[in-house]
Amino acid sequence: MTSPTSTTDHRHAALTWSLIHAERAALAADLAELTEQRWATQSLCDRFTVREVLAHLTAGAGLNPVRWMAGVIRCRFDFDRQVAMRLAEHIGATPADTLARFRQVTTSTTKPPLPIVAMLGETIVHGEDIRRPLGIERDYPVTTLTAVADYYQALICPSSPKDASAACS
Repeated sequence: MTSPTSTTDHRHAALTWSLIHAERAALAADLAELTEQRWATQSLCDRFTVREVLAHLTAGAGLNPVRWMAGVIRCRFDFDRQVAMRLAEHIGATPADTLARFRQVTTSTTKPPLPIVAMLGETIVHGEDIRRPLGIERDYPVTTLTAVADYYQALICPSSPKDASAACS
C-alpha cells in the first residue's frame, strides 16, 4: 500500500518537473530565431556567453548524482573546472547544435543531487541570465515563480525560530 505522503510527494515532484519542462521549452522557443552573432552575447553570468549558459543548462539536465560526483572527483573538487568540463561536453559545434542539444533534454527528469525545485530555480535564473542581455522578456506563470520563491525563502529563512537568520526577523 502506498502511503498518502509518498503519493503527495510523487504528485508534487511530477508537478515541479512539468514546470521545469515548460520553462525549458519556453527558453528553447525564445532562442529559436537567434542570429549567430547574438549567441555570442555576454550573459549575466560574467564568464559565459548566452550560448555557454544554455550548454550549462543542458549539462545539468543530463547529470545524475553518480555522474555529478564522478565529475567532482575527476576535477578534484574544483567546481569551476567541472562546470567548464561539462560545458565543453555540451556546447556543440555551432549555436544550432547547442540549441538542438538543449531541446533533446527539455523533458529530462535527470538531475544532480539537488532538490527538484532547485532545478526549477536553475532553469528560471539561468533563463534570465540568457534572456535579459538579449532583450527577451518572459511572462512567467505565478505558480512557477511562487514555487521558486518559496524554495529560496526556505533556504534563507528556516522555519525554526532558533535557526532563523537576522534577515528573516
